[in-house]
Amino acid sequence: MKNSPVVIIGAGPAGLTAAYELGKQGVKSVVLEQADKVGGISRTEVYKQYRFDIGGHRFFTKIGEVQQVWKEILGNDFIKVPRLSRIYYQGKFYNYPLSLFNTLSNLGIVPSFLILISYLKAKLRAKLHPEVEPETFEGWVTDRFGERLYRTFFKTYTEKVWGIPCSKIQADWAAQRIQGMSLKRAVVNALFGSQNAKSLIKEFDYPRLGPGMMWERCQEILEGQGSPVHLHTSVTQIKREGTRIKSITAQQGDRTFELTSEHFISTMPVTALVRRLDPLPPAHVLEAARGLKYRDFLIVSLIVNRAHLFPDNWLYIHSPEFKVGRIQNFKNWSPAMVPDPNKTCLGMEYFCSEGDALWEMPDAKLIELASREAIELKLGVQPGDVEDGVVIRQYKAYPVYDGEYRQHLQVIQEYLETFDNLQTVGRNGMHRYNNQDHSMLTGILAARNVLGETHDLWNVNTERSYHEEFTKEEWKQPAQSSTVVTAALS
Repeated sequence: MKNSPVVIIGAGPAGLTAAYELGKQGVKSVVLEQADKVGGISRTEVYKQYRFDIGGHRFFTKIGEVQQVWKEILGNDFIKVPRLSRIYYQGKFYNYPLSLFNTLSNLGIVPSFLILISYLKAKLRAKLHPEVEPETFEGWVTDRFGERLYRTFFKTYTEKVWGIPCSKIQADWAAQRIQGMSLKRAVVNALFGSQNAKSLIKEFDYPRLGPGMMWERCQEILEGQGSPVHLHTSVTQIKREGTRIKSITAQQGDRTFELTSEHFISTMPVTALVRRLDPLPPAHVLEAARGLKYRDFLIVSLIVNRAHLFPDNWLYIHSPEFKVGRIQNFKNWSPAMVPDPNKTCLGMEYFCSEGDALWEMPDAKLIELASREAIELKLGVQPGDVEDGVVIRQYKAYPVYDGEYRQHLQVIQEYLETFDNLQTVGRNGMHRYNNQDHSMLTGILAARNVLGETHDLWNVNTERSYHEEFTKEEWKQPAQSSTVVTAALS
């Protein structure tokens, strides 16, 4: 390869990890980021010295290469955080993952018995008709857990997240996020202890000052190596000759500049990427790009005049009468996130789409809504306790797995794979609901492809193993497997 720096679009986990991996091998890069800070949705925002995530970001993985990068960059700035989360549904809190006795106590004997009968019916139906493969989220979950458990613990929250009926969400998302969960195993483990030598993680690593600390440190390392990270920089044009990218035109304030390179790595949404190409791709590719959809997200961070509220890192709010979908208690992630030990900072997370009523609501009204819901949820917040708040809106937080997404993405993937010197990585770069560690892995492998290896990035996650489970052997060496691990409902 020539000595021209590798051009990387996007300074989120995938883009920065690609640059970091290249830097370890002495290869320089240039990273272009349109936002005002690095980290993408793994950044840490700061308001009056209160620090908060754009959603919670645990640092937990079975991918050895990713674990190594985390430790190299942050080292002793990681803390160990006990993992605790619960589900709020119909006025009661359920342990998450679900535990037998807590669930029985909250639901009552009769509803619990009906859930069990529904589960047994689903298992019998699946046994009698093994050839029937569910195509939707609703069908996939019902097939494995029964209709009653699906309606109790999956339907309302999932529809709150995506804004569309579960019957319109593809089974791909369920298979990716909750594969391997077993009601039978949960009951057996609750009654007799863990018979399978598997258990969910009890704690995770977390940067002392939030996930943005990782990526800000990575930026410092890169710039110290002569690989600049340009913020406030938008890619306006990607020039190509046939199946080869020749240059990128970028806009930074009033300045426009062009970068040429032998290799390009993109983390920008594939829908935007194909529209920036010059000449434009064929009409059917542009049509496919128009068909892919995203779900946006906003967080209302409330500063609460209470030293302690609830013990969880985060709560899932399944009850449909509340608009909030998830609540982060940032003090329980790291005490350093909250500058005043007599205060608490809550992140009230709302899933929405650009242009809808929630997205367009003025900040003052959103803070009022979030404050009211925090009180009505009986989390320990009393009237008058909320003394301040701030709203952050996040575009394109989640790629939507609707009924048409697979065919549209296949068209775009096949087209992008024809390019000799362009790789797409990360959540938006591949239109996949990746977690941070999987996005980082695609960045690592893209960098290694630049260096001469041959990895098929689109097949990195085909095993779809996203569970926080370990066997006894894996607990001894948790970073040796190449399995991606995350929460089912995160």
